[in-house]
Amino acid sequence: MSAATGRALAAVMERVAVTAAEVGDRFPLYADPADGRWTTTGRGSWTGGFWAGLLWLRARYTGAESDRLAAAACMARLAPWAGADTATRGLIFWYGTAAAGDDAEAAAIRARAAGDCLAACDPDLGILPWGDALGGPRLLARVDAVPGTVALLAGAGPGGPAAAASHLHRHLDLCLGRPGGTDDDASEWFRPALRFETDSARWRPCADPPSGWSRGRAWLLLAVADAMLRPAGAAGDPARLADAAALLLTRGELLTGPPVPPADTALPDGPRDTSAAAITAVALLKLARTPGPRAEQYALRGAEILDRLIRSHLTGGGGGRPAGMLLDGCYDAAARSAVRHELVWGDFFLALGLAALHGLVDITRV
Repeated sequence: MSAATGRALAAVMERVAVTAAEVGDRFPLYADPADGRWTTTGRGSWTGGFWAGLLWLRARYTGAESDRLAAAACMARLAPWAGADTATRGLIFWYGTAAAGDDAEAAAIRARAAGDCLAACDPDLGILPWGDALGGPRLLARVDAVPGTVALLAGAGPGGPAAAASHLHRHLDLCLGRPGGTDDDASEWFRPALRFETDSARWRPCADPPSGWSRGRAWLLLAVADAMLRPAGAAGDPARLADAAALLLTRGELLTGPPVPPADTALPDGPRDTSAAAITAVALLKLARTPGPRAEQYALRGAEILDRLIRSHLTGGGGGRPAGMLLDGCYDAAARSAVRHELVWGDFFLALGLAALHGLVDITRV
């Protein structure tokens, strides 16, 4: 691995320490690009697992017991989310525990959350519904309800793998406009969110997030890549997963488009989203570990994206802000909220990708 990626990983890990000192028992959400000060949440919301995951990655990087204890304490603060009505429990509890390795407490928290998610699955809809814990309508299917959730359900004991496969493939039906999805004209090949109308018993695409939401495409590719690495559990239909990955990569231009895409691909002159790029890089590194003739291409593209992120969007310190900030993440383009900021999940996936390149983690297990 290059000296540049080693320096970048060191800077990102140091940034984790600086952030931990600043936020205390709160959870970082996004940081101001001018000075690096974090906007935080008290309970973590849907992003809390990424902060716990960053702390676990730092503990692996340093090998220090104090860092391990800090990661475990943060993870424990997420426990109340296990019973919350939200499919983002996959993001919270998979990414908040997977980097912990064989830590017994992490395994116990993950198992409890997995069991609660399995119990909340709707067999008629074939999914774990989006839920209403974060506000809005409960009966949604969203692409960000798939990564982490599939892996979590697959480990939920009897019935878990089947529920995981159903959750994944039903989202593919709906979000990629496949037969049996919705009754509209399927003019958009990618639909990040759909709402179930109980009166008509039909799924209807939502206007927000828009079909060009680049982070949505990255989230779904990540979920598909993870499922392809678990053929005995959540994959269900490996050929279909390979087709879904190919569609996302080609129609979404994830192999040929700019390494850092616009937050909304329909607005090429709008804000870009480095967090979408970091998620895509990790998904590609995972796909590179699956059988197939394009593994080397996936690995090279994943490394190319990471290289662009660290060379063009990672702070080097000075100018009143700390080193190791991944800038130009876009929290919400439509609302003009934090459109050029450091995002905690962007940091996590950048750190995970760099850690995988340096052999610090097994990318197939996190």
